[in-house]
Amino acid sequence: MSPFYILLITGLYFAFLLLISFLTGKDDSNAAFFKAKNKSRWYVVSFGMIGASLSGVTFISVPGWVGSAQFSYLQVVLGYVLGYILITFVLLPLYYRMNFTSIYEYLKQRFGMVSYRTGALFFIISRLLGISFQLFLVASVLQYFVFDFWHIPFVLTVSISVLFIWLYTARAGINTIIWTDVLQTFCMLLALGLAVVLIVNELDWGIQDVFLSKELRAYTQVFFTEDVFNRNYFWKAFFGGAFITIGMTGLDQDMMQKNLTCRNLKEAKKNMLSYGIAFIPINIIFLLLGALLFTYAHEIGMDIPERTDFLFPEIALRGSLGIGLGIIFLLGLIAATFSSADSGMAALTTSFCIDFLTIDKYTEERQKRLRKRVHLGVGLMLIITIVTFNYFLDSNIIDLLLTAATYTYGPLLGLFSFGLLTRRRVKDTYVIYLAVFSAGFTFAVNQLPARYLWGYEFNYELLFLNGLLMFLGLWAISSKKARGALTRE
Repeated sequence: MSPFYILLITGLYFAFLLLISFLTGKDDSNAAFFKAKNKSRWYVVSFGMIGASLSGVTFISVPGWVGSAQFSYLQVVLGYVLGYILITFVLLPLYYRMNFTSIYEYLKQRFGMVSYRTGALFFIISRLLGISFQLFLVASVLQYFVFDFWHIPFVLTVSISVLFIWLYTARAGINTIIWTDVLQTFCMLLALGLAVVLIVNELDWGIQDVFLSKELRAYTQVFFTEDVFNRNYFWKAFFGGAFITIGMTGLDQDMMQKNLTCRNLKEAKKNMLSYGIAFIPINIIFLLLGALLFTYAHEIGMDIPERTDFLFPEIALRGSLGIGLGIIFLLGLIAATFSSADSGMAALTTSFCIDFLTIDKYTEERQKRLRKRVHLGVGLMLIITIVTFNYFLDSNIIDLLLTAATYTYGPLLGLFSFGLLTRRRVKDTYVIYLAVFSAGFTFAVNQLPARYLWGYEFNYELLFLNGLLMFLGLWAISSKKARGALTRE
């Protein structure tokens, strides 16, 4: 597919997003931007959250990961479901009962201002890195397949991508994003299904070949239960997935902001459970697509790219499967990436405005001005971070994304669990130091060569270790007298 057609499809897709923004953005009040006035239908939010959670990282990186990790990622996905159940019955009732705009307001009422700001700060760092990973991947693909052809620098590619997201989210925020996410989830799932069908047809396989072929079975081992020291050992991946979900969804302003737009707690619970269960079949199809891509590449004698994240785009955009697969791939990639990035920008804006600027103390007009400036600032920070990534990242992006989450969400996990499971009062001033130590110590442990740990390789259970360190640190600086009355109500 020529660079011109790739750019044309991308431009038309964004034009459609801008149209949705125009239709849904007539109300630019803060109530609409932050919580959509609590009028969202649960099934609309649930469907849209699928695309927001999967992102372009899943769309490209999960299939590309199959070559080295087979279907072991499904162990993590099963852990996700446990995490969603815990969020549904533990965290959602708390958030709805207290009627929060920012979920980190709980930390202020339970511990104090330093804990509150610490939680918000770690969310901002976490989400900034997460969105940057996602946008870096799609910008790299567009750069490699389109903009290098015209000798356009990477920084301009990134700036254009972020500018488009800013344009269609600047006015109505989460109110617009709920509906753009629905469109983008639909496009992503349609692209996923059609890509599988096209490649199966190209291999000249029937349905039974998909399940029985020897070529495919070489990539489809799901459970790794033999060696606890192995990075892909089942229980490490399963519980790591559960804790990652609690951190990246339940303690994440981005994902919870969508849940808080539902009309009531009952509908929010329906949203969370249905969305969590849907993760299993969708990720199975992503993994199947990866196995099919590797099988097809070997059959035609294609060299596997050094960065396996590029396998799917290489086959779709430069292979011999026709323009149809290229169009499908582009729509799926753009839809998956921007459904996650747009809501992330809105959540970062919300958190900074509520948690750091406390804009509710200003007039409505001034709140709007501040909100729009922060939204623009978030876009600039994303550009800087993504361009920086271009000089340092060379590994599988989804693995990097989940590993980074184990460092940044750990302190949040420790703070919230300590608040919910104990009635002890902490010395609030020291919380920021504990959070930095906990994240830094976890990072240092993960850098140790496996030979220093008797061959043990860490996986996403690092998040549990990080949260446990934070929990124990809070216990050490706490007393029996509790602060707040939120823990047992």
